[in-house]
Amino acid sequence: MVDITHKSNTLRTATAQAIVKVSRQETIDAIQNRTVPKGDVFAMSKAAGLLGVKKTPDLLPDCHPLPIEYTGIEYEVNGLEIKVLVTVKTIYKTGVEVEAMHGASVVALNMYDMLKPIDKGIELHHIKLIEKKGGKSSFKDKFRRDLNAVVIVCSDSISEGKKEDRAGKAVMAKLEECEVTVQDYIIIPDDEAIIQEKAKHYQANGADLIIYTGGTGLSQRDITPEALKPLLDRTIPGIEEAIRKYGQDRMPYAMLSRSMAGTIKNTLVLALPGSTNGAKESMDAIFPTILHVFRILKGARHD
Repeated sequence: MVDITHKSNTLRTATAQAIVKVSRQETIDAIQNRTVPKGDVFAMSKAAGLLGVKKTPDLLPDCHPLPIEYTGIEYEVNGLEIKVLVTVKTIYKTGVEVEAMHGASVVALNMYDMLKPIDKGIELHHIKLIEKKGGKSSFKDKFRRDLNAVVIVCSDSISEGKKEDRAGKAVMAKLEECEVTVQDYIIIPDDEAIIQEKAKHYQANGADLIIYTGGTGLSQRDITPEALKPLLDRTIPGIEEAIRKYGQDRMPYAMLSRSMAGTIKNTLVLALPGSTNGAKESMDAIFPTILHVFRILKGARHD
C-alpha cells in the first residue's frame, strides 16, 4: 500500500455515478410502484450500496481502510434510465473516490439482480467519478509561484564543523518540491545577535520566507524563539499548533518543541526543530498549504 503517514487529515468528499438502463417503461413503473417481486429496488439497492462503500478496502488490495463518516445515495429517473449518485465523506489522509465509485457499482449491480426476472434487457453504463474535493488538488492553485526562501541552520556544533547538517537540507528539499526558490542557505551558531541580524538582513533584502532550523528545544543554548520574538510584528499560533499536533501524532516528545511562526512585515519567519525528523515532519505538516499566507499578505481573500 502507498505510504500516507506523512499526510494530514482533511475533509474529503467524492461523488460518483452509475447509469442503469432498462428496456421498457413497465420496469420503471414496477420500481416506482414497488411491485418488483424481489422487493423495493431503491431501498434494497441503497442498503447494498452502503455495504459496498464500507467493504471497498476488503476487495481492493491497495485501498486504505478509512472511516466512512457519510454516504448519500440518490436516484434520478429519466425515461428508461436511472442515474445512481453516491456521495461519500470522510476526514482522513486519503480520498474516497474509489469508495464512491464502488458504491455506485454495487447499487447498479443490485438493481440489475433484482430486475433481471422482469427485464432481460438491462444495461449498466457510465460508472465514473463526478467530483472530488479535499485533497491537494483542491488547494494547489491558491499558492504564489514566485516565492524565495532563506534556510538558516542554528547550531554551535554544525557551525564548528563537528556535525553534518541534515535538517536544513530536509527543509530545502521540501521547499524545492513546493516550487519555492531557495535564495540562500547558511549555518550560524546559537547566538542571539547573529540570529536577529540574519532575520533583519534577509527581510530587508526581499526574502518571502525565512526558515530557521535548530534552537527550539529546552537546552540552555536553544534560544532561537527568544531571539526572533522581539522582531516579529505578529505571531501565527495556528501554524505552531499544526506543527506540534502533526509531530505529536508521530512521537511523544514533539510537545517539547518550541517551534514558532510569525511575520516581519510581509516576510514569514519560521523556527523549526533542529533534528532531521523534526524539521522534515514540521515541513510536511504545513507545506504547501502555508504558502497561501503570501496571497493573504497581498490582500487576497481566504476563499
